[in-house]
Amino acid sequence: MAEMTRAEHLAWAKARALEYLPEDPVNAHNSMMSDLGKHPELRDHPGKLISPMFYRAAHPVEVRRWIEGFN
Repeated sequence: MAEMTRAEHLAWAKARALEYLPEDPVNAHNSMMSDLGKHPELRDHPGKLISPMFYRAAHPVEVRRWIEGFN
């Protein structure tokens, strides 16, 4: 199977993470972080640097904003 493009992988990661919301924002965060690490072009995405702020907050609205903000 061919590797997904950066855009395809990012869309896939976002969709998977958003499935956890609003019931489990911590796992939504963890899913996004894990899936970003699975693509060479997203592994070092600068959006990961602010992830601790959203992990600690664990508020579904804020986690959704963080996930949807990746581009």
